[in-house]
Amino acid sequence: MVRLATPIALAEVGWMTMGIADTIVVGHLPNSAAAIGAVSLGSIVFYTVGIFGSGLLLGLDTMVSQAFGARRLDECHHSLANSLWFCLPLAPVLMAVLWGTLPLLEHGGIDRAVLKEAVPYLKALIWSTPPLLVYFALRRYLQGMNLTRPVTFALVTANVVNIVGNVAFVFGRWGAPALGTQGSGWATCVSRCYLAAVLAGFAGWHSWRYRTGLFGIDWRPDFGRIGALVRLGLPAASQIGLETAVFAVAAFLIGRLGAVPLAGHQIAMTTVSFTYMVPLGIGSAAAVRVGQALGRRDPEGAKHAGWVALGLGAGFMSLSAAVLLLFPERIALFFSVDPAVIRMGARLVAIAAFFQIFDGLQVVATGALRGAGDTHTAMFCHLIGYWGFGLPLGWALCFPARFGASGLWAGLSAAIIAIGAALLTLWRKKSARFALAQDTPSVALD
Repeated sequence: MVRLATPIALAEVGWMTMGIADTIVVGHLPNSAAAIGAVSLGSIVFYTVGIFGSGLLLGLDTMVSQAFGARRLDECHHSLANSLWFCLPLAPVLMAVLWGTLPLLEHGGIDRAVLKEAVPYLKALIWSTPPLLVYFALRRYLQGMNLTRPVTFALVTANVVNIVGNVAFVFGRWGAPALGTQGSGWATCVSRCYLAAVLAGFAGWHSWRYRTGLFGIDWRPDFGRIGALVRLGLPAASQIGLETAVFAVAAFLIGRLGAVPLAGHQIAMTTVSFTYMVPLGIGSAAAVRVGQALGRRDPEGAKHAGWVALGLGAGFMSLSAAVLLLFPERIALFFSVDPAVIRMGARLVAIAAFFQIFDGLQVVATGALRGAGDTHTAMFCHLIGYWGFGLPLGWALCFPARFGASGLWAGLSAAIIAIGAALLTLWRKKSARFALAQDTPSVALD
């Protein structure tokens, strides 16, 4: 599990550091609070839509890993090919939805200084949707076959591309135009094109080098397989969409409090998203390991893989909780030089420390369940936990009780704790059933 999870977790961290670089660079513009708030608002709107689309491809975790466990490389290749066919109509639909959100932002009561920077930033991000979908399809395909190092390499080097692009386009260095916050969006777009190109190149090279037959399959679309991908991916995408959307709503609500609370929210969100990346990587490894075990008819191995992953996730997040609780001000100092923004960010980072362990448990349990073909359970837990409990509580603490951004974060923290406890309990019950199973059917193509 450690050998598989480490490069995946590093890749997730590499993915997150791209967003951190955006925040840090624009945080050194003269209008620091508005620029950070704009990146926060634009990013969360993009991810609410874009990551939902990418989540539709999470069914590849189940399909590719179970096929690989059963030693059916042709099935792995067919799943990749049809996921790419699926991306063709999906990309323009997602882009159209994102363009449609722009008028909503302009009439949502957002601080005008933040909105002025957020709209052009989001417009630049929208063009990164097609390469982002291709990257996600290739990544899930490679991970499902234990080919994780190229994903790590691609993300590490993409960070270099992103940082150079940020400095060039935000501040106008090396002959590039000084675009401010919008330039950060274009740098991210370029880096995502690079990610897709690197993984596509590796997939082609690997097939040629080891004669796996990727180019010898029938590349015509198989609508039955695409339907299976959607059936598995839609609940997973809905779960991610529900989780991302609740933080989009939180950003929208905090944006009504002003630029400083929104900038503090972005600092805390960036920090907890960074710590979240490691258990997210472990959860992806759990999906692969559980899926491969079920593909080779080893239910005891699937059970063991899930529990090992949960232990790793909880252990890491215990350490991150301690760091966030002990050093909130130092963390906030990385992002801004504005004393008011630093104070707000530190306050929210300290609150986030209390849900770290449960956040790790919920994302790893979600991955383990996904490897077993169960993408519905996590969706319902997130729907009830965030939208039925956490967001209403946060809103009540933020506005009627007048605790501001801290109150909203307290409500979301309570939701994460509840979701983590629920998914841990549900995984325990499912893994107990694994021990009784004699034959576990592959769900990848059923």
